[in-house]
Amino acid sequence: MFACKLNTDLNQPVAIEIILPDSGRVELTDTFRPRGRALNGLGDSVAAPLFWTTLDTAIIAVLDSTTGVTLPESVGVGRLQARTGRLFSNPQAVNVLARPDSIRATGATRDTIKLTPDSTEALDSLSAPLQVEVFAFGGVAGGRPVIYAATTFPATGPVVTLVPRDTVLTTSGVSTALASVRLRLRPGPRPDSVVVTATMRRLHGSIVPGSPTFVVEFGP
Repeated sequence: MFACKLNTDLNQPVAIEIILPDSGRVELTDTFRPRGRALNGLGDSVAAPLFWTTLDTAIIAVLDSTTGVTLPESVGVGRLQARTGRLFSNPQAVNVLARPDSIRATGATRDTIKLTPDSTEALDSLSAPLQVEVFAFGGVAGGRPVIYAATTFPATGPVVTLVPRDTVLTTSGVSTALASVRLRLRPGPRPDSVVVTATMRRLHGSIVPGSPTFVVEFGP
């Protein structure tokens, strides 16, 4: 993203280019370092030092004004600004999110779908909801992806479908975040059981502790 100010001397800095990690999204307690450079009127980099500051100290705190290393303080949107000399960038928004700390199953983790020899489609083969709850530090982890993966036993091929899809976003409640899918048996060889694992990752890629599993069995 660019933050620009006008200057009539094309050899002097006229703009500051700022790049924030993960499109400006960070999680609580995860320090981050923005990147920036000054540009002249021709669009070329200028060897000019940048200094960083926050306009919302309750949301983000700049730990080092020369490197821009910043610490998220609370959930919300904080504004980060860079300057060189008397040239200031436009404030850049940093969206601070709650940090997911654990994920667990809510309700039953085993379900049995009763099937007649011909009932292998649609409503007859739909499991109970496979629901998880996400606990987070500093707020509610709403709108975050949870990935469900199904493994059939014995391995008979892609005979199951996760409804509505295999990746769903957590809902935002007053104090909790939930995600849920259901398992549907497709026409074809009928497995004995299906194990479904729910996984969530933090913004920097590490897996949130928990990864609960569900077992869905099929019987007459």
